Formats: sequence, C-alpha cells, structure tokens
Amino acid sequence: MLSKWNLGTIGLKVATILGFLFIHIPIFIIIMYAFSTDEKTFQFPLPGFTLKWFGVAWERNDIWEAIILSSQVATISTVMAIILGTLACLAVYRSKFFGREVISFLVILPIALPGIVTGISLRSAMSLFGIPFSTWTIVIAHATFCIVTVYNNVLARLRRSSHSMVEASMDLGANPWQTFRFVILPNIATALLAGGMLSFALSFDEVIVTTFTAGQQSTVPIWMLTEFIRPRQRPVTNVVAVFVILVTTLPILIAYYLTKEDEGGKK
Repeated sequence: MLSKWNLGTIGLKVATILGFLFIHIPIFIIIMYAFSTDEKTFQFPLPGFTLKWFGVAWERNDIWEAIILSSQVATISTVMAIILGTLACLAVYRSKFFGREVISFLVILPIALPGIVTGISLRSAMSLFGIPFSTWTIVIAHATFCIVTVYNNVLARLRRSSHSMVEASMDLGANPWQTFRFVILPNIATALLAGGMLSFALSFDEVIVTTFTAGQQSTVPIWMLTEFIRPRQRPVTNVVAVFVILVTTLPILIAYYLTKEDEGGKK
C-alpha cells in the first residue's frame, strides 16, 4: 500500500508534467505547423510536410525589415539598460539617502505595471511633448522595463558580495573608477551579462508597449500579429515564430546557466 508520502510525491510529479505540457504543447504546435503544406488553416493531422515556407520567409523583404528593426531596438535598449540599470543599482545600494526605498520601488515599477498601462502612458507623454514616433520612441519604451531586469540582477549580486573588498581597494589608494573597474565590475560581470541577455529577449518579443510607441513601424511581434489576422500564407508566420522562439529562448537559457554556475561557485 502506498504511503501518503508516496502519493504526495506522485501527485506532485503528475502536476509538474501537466503544467509542463500545458505551457509547451502550444509551442510545439507552432513549430509543427511551420512545416505544413496547408497555406491557410490548421489541419490535424498535417496534410503533408515541406520546407517551402522557410524559403518563402527568407525572400520576404517585409520580414527582414521587421527583424532588423527588432534587433536594432533590442540591442540599443539592452545597452541603455546595462548602463542606466547598473548606475541606478550602485547609487541605491552603496549610498544612504532619504527616499532611497522609494526610488528603488519606482525603478522596479515599470515591469510590475500591465503593459497596456505603460504603453498608454508613454504614448500620452510622447504626444504631449510632440515627440514623433520613430525607432527611438520604441527604444525608450523598451528601456523602461529592460532597466529593471539589469537592476534586479546586479542588485542581487551586490547583496551577495562583500563590501570589505571595496573598502580594502579604497584603503590601498584606488580611486572610485579603479575600484569599480578592478573590484566591482568583475564581481557583477555575469549578472550584467545575464541581465543584458534577458533584456534583449524581453525587448525582441515585446508587442503591447511597442504597439503604442511604434507609429507606422513594424517590429517582428507586430508583423506576426498583423499577418495572423489575415490567413495568407499562415505557415510563414509560424516560420517567423520559430525564429523568435530561438532568438528569445537561447539568451534566457544562457543567462540561466550563467547565474546558476555563479551561484554554485558562491556556495
């Protein structure tokens, strides 16, 4: 007879498997239909398999324009997030001043707010100041939540680091820049890299905030949303979705293993 402990363990495993399937089966379906011979519908089983749509997607200029725009926005947003997020984190963590916790909360707030609220507020602000929609308006919008990712990663790393190393560096005559370059930066390097990769992935597949700040421009997620509404060569959209899955999943996996190995080394 199974004990209560065994039943609980089996139930937990079953729940885990069901949760895994619930999350990942839709992704597998998207990948599968990228190889379908059917152009407009989702038939099951598939009427046939083909690589035709990968060639069609490769020759579509509108797809390449969307990919280039998304890559540019994600890269610039990530660089801005790394610089501003790191500076904000160092200021909040190393300094004692009135309102420090409020500032920390305000830095984190954009990622906690619903995307539609952030998008509407940014669009209203840009319209109020007469800022024309361009690549830079998308970059500014994405940087608001990418900064949070870097900020949280660096802050977590600093809290696990010993402040005595910084004090020792200053006692030995190093100036603040030398202390940052030779002591602080090596300690937070993997956190910066992980935060940057997560920021790139978040920016590349962001659709809600982008919709309100892109104007007439089309990033990859907006292009996919537009194409899915019109059932024209639907497998091409699935091919682009496969590309987005790879672009966003690989940085997250690398960031995960970087932080995991670092935590393992700290133990």
